[in-house]
Formats: sequence, C-alpha cells, structure tokens
Amino acid sequence: MSLKIRLTRGGAKKRPYYRIVVADARAPRDGRFIEKVGAYDPMKAKDDPARIVLDTEKLQSWLAKGAQPTDRVLRFLDAAGLAKRPARNNPQKAEPGDKSKERAAKRAEKAAAPAEDAAA
Repeated sequence: MSLKIRLTRGGAKKRPYYRIVVADARAPRDGRFIEKVGAYDPMKAKDDPARIVLDTEKLQSWLAKGAQPTDRVLRFLDAAGLAKRPARNNPQKAEPGDKSKERAAKRAEKAAAPAEDAAA
C-alpha cells in the first residue's frame, strides 16, 4: 500500500480550506484517509502562523514509515524543517516556443530587407 501525505479540500465555494492528511495513493482526493496531520488555510495572510498548522510528531512518524509527500506538502515540510526539498532547475522554461521563434525570425528578415535596400 503506497501512502501519500497530501491535501484534501474543504471549505465553501471560493473559500478554500485544506487538511493535510495521510492517505492511500489510490483513494480519491477528498475521500478516505488514514490520519489528519495538519491544516492549510490559504485565505490567511502569508505571515500568519495559523496559515499552516502541522503536527510534527505525526508527520515524522509517517515519513519514517515511508509515506511520500506531494509537491505542495513537501514545500510546507521544507519550510518547517521536517524534510528537504531538492532544488529544481528547468532552463527551458523561459525559452520561447517554436511559433514565437518563427515570428521573431520573420520580423528580423523584414527589418533586414529595408536596411539592405537603403545600403544598395
């Protein structure tokens, strides 16, 4: 049985509130879970200590048992000092797409053509 430490959504429409739970990876997002280990309230200010509440003892025991946190929960655990989040690097993220490159090349050709006519 593969265990995940993940978020389950609660709260009203447009007023999200998340519980941090340990669940079987096959269970639905808001479905059955094993244990609640924290809460996350994105509506609170980023510097509010009640924005993220973690039960560190429970989390450490589940991590020792092999439960895998999701990306978002891993961010919370890294900020709390419970787990290390590896740095990610995607150098191609800022690179423009193929169509954009084609349009830039056409613009450069058009700009170069009048310059050649003026020089000739």
